[in-house]
Amino acid sequence: MIETKILENTEIAPNVYLLSIPRIIDFEPGQVIRLKVNGNQPRLYSIASGNNEEKLKILYDIRPEGKLTPLIKKLNTGDRVTISEAFGNFTDHGKPAYWIANGTGIAPFYAMFKSGLGEKNILIHGGRDKNSFYFHAEFEAFFKNRYIRCCSRETAEGFYSGRLTSYLNEQKFLPHDQKYYLCGSAEMVVEARDILISKKIPFANIMAEIYF
Repeated sequence: MIETKILENTEIAPNVYLLSIPRIIDFEPGQVIRLKVNGNQPRLYSIASGNNEEKLKILYDIRPEGKLTPLIKKLNTGDRVTISEAFGNFTDHGKPAYWIANGTGIAPFYAMFKSGLGEKNILIHGGRDKNSFYFHAEFEAFFKNRYIRCCSRETAEGFYSGRLTSYLNEQKFLPHDQKYYLCGSAEMVVEARDILISKKIPFANIMAEIYF
């Protein structure tokens, strides 16, 4: 584990923060690190920055019952955290694929996007309200009509009205020869995986990472 300092800890949406620290480790976009504050147990977080950026960023939301995020929220520039080396196999190899996320599960896909991946990919992002679509301006500019926002609790122009699993269920055809990357809550990942399998997507083509 390596100790480092906080550069920024910025609220980007209600109760959602982007934590920045110096880029002191190498990583592949999509990988995770362990992060801890003081003597607390470390927790896993996906890296949310490109692999050529000078800062390493972590996207997190505040969970009142959480053991770590309420502490991270209180950190200021110059405070210290401890991180591990990056690890994990939730990585994209540059072939056409579907990126499917809900909430802060968008983090690894943002890292992939900022690393130059996603030119031929479709990005499906689910959220409860219009404030739940982090980094949407960058995604809209790049993906255009390959960026689908599924909003479950609000209705607005440019959004699919409903959960992303409903959107997937409504698709009459999904290519069987592409990878499907799922990242988000356990409920979403399990339900989306079942939908993809029901549409004859090979199990080996489904990559999943659960956010607790």
